[in-house]
Amino acid sequence: MRLAVEFPNVIYREGPDAVKELAAAIESIGFDQLDMFDHVVMGHPREDRPAMAYPSNMPILEALMTLSFAAAATSTIGLGTEILILPQRQPTLVARQIHTLDILSGGRVRIGLGVGWQESEYEALGVDFTQRGKMMDEAIEFMKAWWRDDSVTFDGDYYSAVDMTMEPRSPQGANIPIWIGGNSEAAIRRVGKVGDGWMASGYAHDSELMNATIQRIKELAEKNGRDPEKLGFQAQLSPPPRNNDPASRNFYANPEDVAGAAVVAREAGFDWATINVTGVFVAGARDLGSIIDSLGTLHDRIRQEVGT
Repeated sequence: MRLAVEFPNVIYREGPDAVKELAAAIESIGFDQLDMFDHVVMGHPREDRPAMAYPSNMPILEALMTLSFAAAATSTIGLGTEILILPQRQPTLVARQIHTLDILSGGRVRIGLGVGWQESEYEALGVDFTQRGKMMDEAIEFMKAWWRDDSVTFDGDYYSAVDMTMEPRSPQGANIPIWIGGNSEAAIRRVGKVGDGWMASGYAHDSELMNATIQRIKELAEKNGRDPEKLGFQAQLSPPPRNNDPASRNFYANPEDVAGAAVVAREAGFDWATINVTGVFVAGARDLGSIIDSLGTLHDRIRQEVGT
């Protein structure tokens, strides 16, 4: 089983050197992947908005900028997003940014994409929230064209280009892995049709449901003429910490529980597991040194249970 971390934006409070040091430490400990969480802006609570999933003052660094910073501090660990909200961004620019990250990291990029949930964020970025699913599908197709073709001509409902090119080519080129996040029916179909892997929004605790979803994705991939055995499956080992849920806030303070969750994820069919390092912070590791120590303990305990 391969292990990823969702990088903790909160570490910026200790300065830029702490961001670099933590990225390097995550690689040194032996994790396989460093992923960045994505939101551009967060809305304040209002009566005319659904309940917010996260507090509006939660610190969030821009995902692709932070990954480029981490790339300079590391040399082998994979770099990606979990997940980048693609439809609220301009896909040609995203294709260029990811291409550049792949070049400067030596071909270490794996990008996780999703449609998001925050309508007010789409509004702030001038994008129609109600069209996000269709825009997502077209944006993926458009980005693949930029990475694959010497000359791009594209005539979509939302995006277009006429006889254009994107140089230089990156090490992975058109093979930059695109993983899809989300548990909706549309997300599951999208994985089966174009995704290289699935980033489950749920958690592997309901192993029967997760296993059934994995099997369905494989069936959809086969129906689309793709090899289902080449797909990857990644699960978060816990939900994000919530103020009203002490168990979620203390989860990462108990390495045995974390390792047990990894075992359940593996049994459900996941070959990747993610540690939410913000959860490690909330559970009591409140400075750089403590976070690194905790991640070392968690990594080693998980490896003892599920291997490499």
